[in-house]
Order: sequence, then structure tokens, then C-alpha cells
Amino acid sequence: MEHHSDDLPFRAVAQVAHVAVDAQGRLDEVDFDRLLRQHQGKVRLVAITGASNVTGYLNPLHRLAEKAHAAGALFLADCAQLAPHRAVDMRDLADPAHLDFVVLSAHKMYAPYGTGALIGRTDIFEAGEPDVRGGGTVEVVTLDSVAWAGPPDKDEAGSPNVVGAVALALALRELGAIGMPAIARHEAELTAHALRGLRRVSGVRLFGDADPERAAERLGVIPFGLDGASHFLVAAILGHEYGIGVRSGCFCAHPYVLRLLGMDRAQSEASRARILAGDRSEMPGMTRISFGLYNTIEEVDRFLEALSVVAAGGYRGRYQQDPASGEYRPDGWAPDFEAAFPLSSPAAGPG
Repeated sequence: MEHHSDDLPFRAVAQVAHVAVDAQGRLDEVDFDRLLRQHQGKVRLVAITGASNVTGYLNPLHRLAEKAHAAGALFLADCAQLAPHRAVDMRDLADPAHLDFVVLSAHKMYAPYGTGALIGRTDIFEAGEPDVRGGGTVEVVTLDSVAWAGPPDKDEAGSPNVVGAVALALALRELGAIGMPAIARHEAELTAHALRGLRRVSGVRLFGDADPERAAERLGVIPFGLDGASHFLVAAILGHEYGIGVRSGCFCAHPYVLRLLGMDRAQSEASRARILAGDRSEMPGMTRISFGLYNTIEEVDRFLEALSVVAAGGYRGRYQQDPASGEYRPDGWAPDFEAAFPLSSPAAGPG
């Protein structure tokens, strides 16, 4: 169920065993236990998402961490999706259920300037050589030797993103002032309202847990499909005709989405072949709505009204698909990037 960011980097440096998920997309904890037993003594790291960016499922991080530590492994929690919506407690290292590493992304916490954080144990960061080498990572360099700096400098090559770090700190402070419990309550209200409304839209298929009564046990991320309509087309109509931003596709979690869609290996391989041939017109995927702390019940109602129109075929535009990207655009329309983002300077006047 991992985002590619918590999967692909490990494939490059280690043998990776993937834990199964059930048909609803929940982590299969029985399979988790089986893999730990099977690889007892050889597991170096267990990396688990705190919350799925596709279905919003919340994983029992501390229970899984305790099991990982008992098997001799370190434990990393990918909290990029979790941290903007729930408090994260790493706990003391003496606690068997502690988190050794936490990863988060600033842009998901409403901070600009593209930074993030890897928070972890100093003794681990002190060992070994840096992954990215360059200015600022060393104490002294000669033609024959390198003495690396201590953490965190050793692992932060190049000029630091100071303004990004300041922005992240301010965003964290603001989230703390609002209160993570208040954010969770507001999000659960939006999610429950949306799930109830989606049940009334003809042709909608919901993925993951669709029970409004359990909205507080998940994040406000709702993936769905609409019978007879491409996820690309649904997203295009909602955006162009209603100004509603949604995501469509596989959300940087291809294996997870294909599992939720119920695609077997043969279907997956056929889709892969078409995509590699440059044709994404039938790319599998879903449409996803997701809530932030700024969203309102009125906005949810506007989305439900718009989706009902789309489901009934009542949208206004004529849309053409680009097979290379799979995306749809209204016929005869294209964005005027120069008007929105002028890159040229005005012509100089006389004199």
C-alpha cells in the first residue's frame, strides 16, 4: 500500500519483501507477521506508511513497530500523508513500540518552498557515508582523503533550503495552534458527509472503507470510479466546468491501485505494454477527492452536485483525449500560459 517514495528507493539497495493487503486495501497483518518470521534475523528495516494516500487507511504504527523491533529490525514510518491530519508520537527509544524514523513532506503540511524532513536516531546518522556528496558534507578534504561532517550536515549536501525550513516550522506551529484533534474532527465530519452523498450518486463505485460511521478512523481521502467514464474525463469535467480540483490516475501507488481495482497479472501486464508503447488512453486508475483543514461542508455539497451532473451525462463541454497522456481537454480550448505566467519583459518605450 506504499507510495512509490516509500518503496522504490529501497529496491535500489536491498532485497524488498512486500506485505500483502486485503481486497479492501487494508494491511494484512497476518502476512506481516509471516514475513517477519520467514526472514527472522535478516530484516534490517520495516517501512510502513502511516496513512494511505489512496484510501486514507491508518496503520497501527506502534503495534507494527513493536513487532519489527522484536524481529531485530529498525522501523520507519512514512508520515507524509499522516502528519497534516494526525499527531505523530515517536515515543522514547526505551519503549519497544517507538518509531526509529519518521518522514514528512512540507508541502502536504501547507508549507511552500519544497522541503521535508527525515527524523531519526543520531547514532544511525553518525554511521556510514552520505548518500549525496558535495559542499557542506565534509570537515576537510585532501586529494587523498575525506573526513565527513557529523549529522545533520553530512546528509544535507549543497546550500540549505533555509526559507523552506522556516516555512515548515511556521506551518507546524500553526497546525499545533489549531490543534490536531480539532483538525481530525473537522475532517471526519467532511468525510462522513461525502460518503453519505456519494452513495446517492448513480454509478459511483467507492474503494476502501465506505462506511460513514467509521470516518473518524481514517483520513479524508476518498477514491472512486464512475461507471462508463474514464477517471481522466471525470477529473477534467470537474476541473474545467466546476473549478473542483481532484486527482486521477494511480496516485504514485501503482501496485496498490491495481490491487484495489481487482486487476490480475495478465491485465496488469497488458496495461503496462500499452503505456510503454505511448498509449495511456485506457490507463487504469481512479478519481480521488481529499480534504484539508480549509474545506467546508458547502464545498462537499458542490462536489456532490457536480458529480451527479457528470454521472447523468449533463456536462456542457466536448472533450478530446490525448492518448499520450490519457488526459482530456475541452475541444477548442487550451490554457493561455503566457497570460497567466508572463515570461517576457514588456517592450521598452521610447526615450
